Amino acid sequence: MTYPFLRVRGIALSVITSVTLSLASISPSQAAAKIQRLTSPGGIEAWFVQDATVPLIAMEYSFAGGSSQDPKDKPGVANLVGDLLDEGSGDLDSKTFHERLDRRAIELSFNASRDTFRGSLRMLRDNKDEAFDLLRMALTSPHFDTADVERIRSQVISGLRRDTTNPTALASRKFLALAFGDHPYGRQTSGTLESVPTITVTDMKDYVGRILAKDTLKVAVVGDVDPATLGTLLDKTFGGLPAKASLTPVPDVESAAPPQRAFVPLDVPQTVITFGGPGVKRSDPNFMAAYVVNHILGGGGLSSRLYREVREKRGLAYSVSEALLWMEHSAVFIGNTGTRADRAGDTLDAVEREVRRIAEEGPTQKELDEAKSYLKGSQMLALDTSSKLAQVLLQYQQDKLPIDYIEKRSAIVDAVTLDDAKQAAKRLWGQGLLTVIVGRAPQAAAQPAAAPAPKSN
Repeated sequence: MTYPFLRVRGIALSVITSVTLSLASISPSQAAAKIQRLTSPGGIEAWFVQDATVPLIAMEYSFAGGSSQDPKDKPGVANLVGDLLDEGSGDLDSKTFHERLDRRAIELSFNASRDTFRGSLRMLRDNKDEAFDLLRMALTSPHFDTADVERIRSQVISGLRRDTTNPTALASRKFLALAFGDHPYGRQTSGTLESVPTITVTDMKDYVGRILAKDTLKVAVVGDVDPATLGTLLDKTFGGLPAKASLTPVPDVESAAPPQRAFVPLDVPQTVITFGGPGVKRSDPNFMAAYVVNHILGGGGLSSRLYREVREKRGLAYSVSEALLWMEHSAVFIGNTGTRADRAGDTLDAVEREVRRIAEEGPTQKELDEAKSYLKGSQMLALDTSSKLAQVLLQYQQDKLPIDYIEKRSAIVDAVTLDDAKQAAKRLWGQGLLTVIVGRAPQAAAQPAAAPAPKSN
């Protein structure tokens, strides 16, 4: 699971990227040996890897909440907050704040997912004091000036308008609504054309006051800084936040049960098909078996079964992929492909046939061995820069995994047996698919689904 939501500014990208790309690869065992559980004098905890290979520091952090904390009638609050925190704070207006970032080649960004409000900070070692101070101001004293709010709001609304003619965006929205109904996971993180114009500065300030708090804060830092200095920086940056968040309870929810199919008419040359169903939560004991077998079906890029059947053998689509998506209160698998309108029926048939086959037969031993080998080797690529390592360490914290998980992961992958994989395949895909088709009148004769409401636990 990745989070590519950085908004990079000006020269910061070229300066820091050139430094980051020079970072030597870190093996999982080396990374595990270096990970410290650091606690600042003020009680801020972080997973920390001290690395002086290059004069760079990368920090990833998150607060519990995310867009699931948006008011029911105002989806998009968390997203708008993320876009506005760096638009002026403390004694700096928006223009001056951005000039300070650019002048010191500091990367600072915010992003709201469904369960978390995340932030990213990267800087050269010599600019750490200013970088952390700018982050402190953004978190504790954002301006939300009218001119900045309306400028960013108009950008969000423009994006939402574009989405009304984007088949991929429409398919994703419809799939989440079909899967989760009125649960917060069924709403759009970016909001709607109806909700975003109604969001007020008061709404955003209320969100900041409720969500940005120390008790749900998780931090991962990798780079050229000593523990004592980092502890001081963490206290200065996060120490002024409220002690406790005020979160609205979010119930667990099961995705709507397949098979179901929905059609969204859109006059575009290419039909988009999004498919999925109930998944496996990260805390489930059988998660790794599901993760491995999912790689075989649709997560392995050019080597996946879906790619071979849909693209290579039949030439029905340029690409097809599928992935597990796990959240705090639910989990789904979700896949996507696009094809010509007159081939949508054939494409969907091919996807459903392959999903049914792996559910009934499971993978072969050869497929399982190759998938495990790839998943163990690919971990190296997830750790080859300070920023990637920080992102992984933060994700492990959010997933409630132990601090030495990097070291244990290969053995956990190796422990997945063929019987485990077959059971996981049947569990994931034995019921069929939730399918959304967006495009011209589909050959598959899809009809809008009358979906029963998902069950909250």
